[in-house]
Amino acid sequence: MALSDISLTAGMRSNLLQLQNTSKSIDRTQERLSTGKQVNSALDNPTNYFASQAALNRAADFSSRKDGMGEAIQTVKAADAGITAITALVSAAKGLAQAALGTQITADRNAFATQYNTLTSQINSLATDSQYKGTNLLNADNLSVAFNENASSALTVSGFTASTAGLSMATVATGGAGTAAWATNANISADQSLMDTAITTLRSQSKSLAGNLNIITTRQTYTDQMINTLQTGSDNLTLADMNNEGANMLMLQTRQSLGTTALSMSSQAAQSVLKLF
Repeated sequence: MALSDISLTAGMRSNLLQLQNTSKSIDRTQERLSTGKQVNSALDNPTNYFASQAALNRAADFSSRKDGMGEAIQTVKAADAGITAITALVSAAKGLAQAALGTQITADRNAFATQYNTLTSQINSLATDSQYKGTNLLNADNLSVAFNENASSALTVSGFTASTAGLSMATVATGGAGTAAWATNANISADQSLMDTAITTLRSQSKSLAGNLNIITTRQTYTDQMINTLQTGSDNLTLADMNNEGANMLMLQTRQSLGTTALSMSSQAAQSVLKLF
């Protein structure tokens, strides 16, 4: 049946239109109450919707960078732990050299030299083991950390070689009085000097790593704050006032009830025709 086949009075059409508008308003308010948002799509408010989406997208980009910063922090911590352990071994090796200077017995010096070689072997092992997810700052690897969404803000953490070769601590020869590297005080003192230089290098690299770690952790904290700021900004553009929407729902339900009553009253004129039969 075509719409024009049904004749309604002007009053009925006016009340019907008001009911339809009220029903649409109720549906919209119910959506806001269920989602908590006043702007759920671009149809509600294009300006606020797209501005909100841009803020949320940037927050998501920062969130992915934060994961990378967390991994970078662990990489730096692994390297720093390696430096601490290697420094302890170098200090122990230095103690062996000092003990060797305290004796003139070749066998004793050879024994100290053998222990020294064992320590240097462990230093190499520590330098190799101080990697995190394939990146080893103690094996001259570099670590690049991106801080913002397009990686225009970044930091490169430069590694160094922490093995005995990188620290210029060579294995010493042991044997008879003519072949032992520590047979003379001069040789032992020379190796001690190399160990002092190695400790200085390790301490310097540890300070550099600490500085880089401070930068990364500071940027990580900033990123958390930035993500919160962007999400709050997005919410300010889209969230609904739940108290206001609740009041609107009560008023719309009342208006719908009154509209139904008004429609019934406006139809009474047409119903009066039935009294003629």
